[in-house]
Amino acid sequence: MHYVIGDVHNNNRKLQNMLKQISFGQDDHVYILGDLFDRGGDDADPVGVYLTILKLGEQCTALRGNHDHWLADYIHQYDSLSEGEKPSCTPYMYNSFYLLQQRLTPAELHQLEEFIRSLPLHAELELDKKYLFAHAMTSSPDKWRKAGYFLMGDWYYDQFVMEGIPGYISFCGHEPTSNLSAFPGDYCDEQGASIWHNAAGNVYMMDCGCGFTGGRLACMCLETGERFYE
Repeated sequence: MHYVIGDVHNNNRKLQNMLKQISFGQDDHVYILGDLFDRGGDDADPVGVYLTILKLGEQCTALRGNHDHWLADYIHQYDSLSEGEKPSCTPYMYNSFYLLQQRLTPAELHQLEEFIRSLPLHAELELDKKYLFAHAMTSSPDKWRKAGYFLMGDWYYDQFVMEGIPGYISFCGHEPTSNLSAFPGDYCDEQGASIWHNAAGNVYMMDCGCGFTGGRLACMCLETGERFYE
């Protein structure tokens, strides 16, 4: 089976529980739609998320989100400072770097930066239908886009959410589904707190607020359409 998981935001507990809930096995593959890191509240465990993704290996396609990209940039910036400059460096705007520093050596942090930069910005898959995956917005595979398009979206975002990419079904995170009620479409389950799809049925939004208190991690099976929440 092929599964799609929304933004994880440092919550390794929910990620691990989700993998158990779907009985993820050796013949399965999961796409994670970016924002692996930052936030997570009291459950924040960026090292755990990192190790879980590494353990999944080739069975996981983890996409790069804007939070991941920001974290990699900060690690690079911090690493480039002299030892005397590091104490006065402006702190990272989220909790991830501090939590990572507690458990990883400088060399391991550098490896994490390289890992994040190796994550693809978008992916495609053909089963009975054609699928596209990206953090904020997908694009037709034959069109070149700047990184920011996939990481943050652009001026075309509203039109993308309503119309999607012709010939494909797109899966994205980035925008919490609680913010999508004004768009033509439907929540798959609980109003304002579940996976959302547009009226055309070709864009699915998967960020159900896992990084926030009371939020959930969402997952969907492509073959069956079954949905899971943790």
